[in-house]
Amino acid sequence: MGVLSEMADFPLRRTEPISEATSQVQVWNWAQNAPLGPRARLQRPKDEDELRRIILHRSGRIRPIGSTLSTGDLLAIQHQQDTLIEISALTGLIRSSETSATFAAGTPLHEVYQTLKTMGRMLHASPGVIAIQTLAGAIATGTHGQGLGQGALADDVLHIRMLCADGTVAEFDRAHPWFGAVQLGLGCLGVITEITLRTVPLTVFTCFKSAVSADGLQEQIYTWNNAFTFNKAWWFPEDDRVHVWCSRAATAQEQQRYDAGDGDAVALSAGDSSLNATVDQTLAHMHNDTRILGQEGRHFATVTRFKDFTDTTGDIYQLFCRGIAAPQINVEIGIPLARAGKTIAQIKQWVAEAHPHMHYPIILRCTGPSSAWLSPAWQQPTCFFGFVVYYADNGTLSSDGIAFLQEVEKRLAALGGRPHWGKYYHPALYRWRELYSRWDDFRQVRAALDPTGAFSNAFTDRLLEGE
Repeated sequence: MGVLSEMADFPLRRTEPISEATSQVQVWNWAQNAPLGPRARLQRPKDEDELRRIILHRSGRIRPIGSTLSTGDLLAIQHQQDTLIEISALTGLIRSSETSATFAAGTPLHEVYQTLKTMGRMLHASPGVIAIQTLAGAIATGTHGQGLGQGALADDVLHIRMLCADGTVAEFDRAHPWFGAVQLGLGCLGVITEITLRTVPLTVFTCFKSAVSADGLQEQIYTWNNAFTFNKAWWFPEDDRVHVWCSRAATAQEQQRYDAGDGDAVALSAGDSSLNATVDQTLAHMHNDTRILGQEGRHFATVTRFKDFTDTTGDIYQLFCRGIAAPQINVEIGIPLARAGKTIAQIKQWVAEAHPHMHYPIILRCTGPSSAWLSPAWQQPTCFFGFVVYYADNGTLSSDGIAFLQEVEKRLAALGGRPHWGKYYHPALYRWRELYSRWDDFRQVRAALDPTGAFSNAFTDRLLEGE
C-alpha cells in the first residue's frame, strides 16, 4: 500500500456558510472545514487569574485555539469534558523599553505592528502575510516572513511567561535551556500569557516588482535573496514565469517622498503587462476549479493583483501584510536553502512531464536560520515552498487540486522538507527525529512541563508520542 493511501485526506469539504444555529453549538476553525469542539466548552478568561482557575479546575484537557487559523487537527478537543481556551481578552501592550516591547499573548499581530509603529519601532523579523493571528498562536506554529537576515517571528522573542498545568507561572528567557522548545511549542507546553519581543527602529523600504522568466529560477532565488533585505516570489510553472518582489531600505529621496505623505505607502511606478496572459490563464483555472461566479470575489483578487507591478515605498507591514483572502488548503514546506535550486529543478521536470493542474502560483519565501527547536528553519537558512487550493462555492475542493497538493508534498518531503506546523500536511510522510535533532529534547521538555498531557490532544499525542 502506498504511503498516500495510508494518510488521512485533506479536509475535502467545508461548511459554507455556517448557520447561526450551528455556530451556537460548535466552534469551527477559520476555514470552516473542521469543528474544534462544543461551544459550551469554550472559555474566554478575562485575565491571567481567571485562566489559572480554569486550568486548576479543568475536568479534561485544554487546547488554546488562537484565532483558529490552524488546522482543525492541531486545535480540536476530543472529549466532552475537554476545554477550548481563547485568550482574546489578554491583549495589549504591557510595558516597553528602548529595545523591547511586552505584549499580552492574545494580542493580534496587526495590533502589535500598529502599536510598535506609533512608538517608531518595528520587529526585526519580516511579518507573515496574515496579521489577524494572535501573537501566541503565531509564535507557537512558526509564522515567518521573508528575508535571509531574519528568521521566524519566534526568533524575535526575548521572554515568555506561561501558565503550566499545575497553575504555576513559568518564565523563560533566551538563556533558559528550554527556551528553544517554548519558542515554538505547538500549544502543548502550557498557555502563554505574555511575550516580550525584540524591537528595532522603524525603517521604510522600497519594494520593486517585476515579471521575469523562470529559466534561471534555480540560480535567481539565491541572487535575489542575497541582494535584497526581503524577497518574495510567485512562480507560475506552467508558463515558466515569476512575479518577484525585491525590497531594500528606502533611499533618502524615497524616504522624503514617503514622509511628505500622510503615512500611506507611496506608489513609484507601474506599467508592466508582461504577466497578464499568465494571470488570465490562472484565473481561468480558478474559475473552472471553484465554480465561483464573477471576477470580483476575494479568491480572484489574490491572483488578479499579480498584474500589478507598482514599485512601492512604505513600512514593512504596508508592503507585506496583505491578509488572507478566502478559506483554502495551504501547504507550505521548508527546504534547506542549499537544496532550493535542486527542488525547483525537480518541480520543473515534474510539471513538464505531468502538467499538474494548479490555480495559484507556487510561493517562494526564504528565511535565515531559526533557534526554535521545532522550526522548519532550525539552524539553517530555508526556502519555503507554498501551495494553495481554494474552496469552491459549494464547499468542495477540486480533485485535481487535491491530487496536486498530495503529489507535491510527497516530492518535497522526500527531499528533506519540513512542513509549516499551522498549515496542512500528512505526518506519515515525515521522519521527525531525522528532520529535527532536538525532537526528543522537545518531548522531554513537554514531559517535564506537562507530565499529564493537559495541553495536548489526539493529534499532538500521535505526533509526539509516535515512534
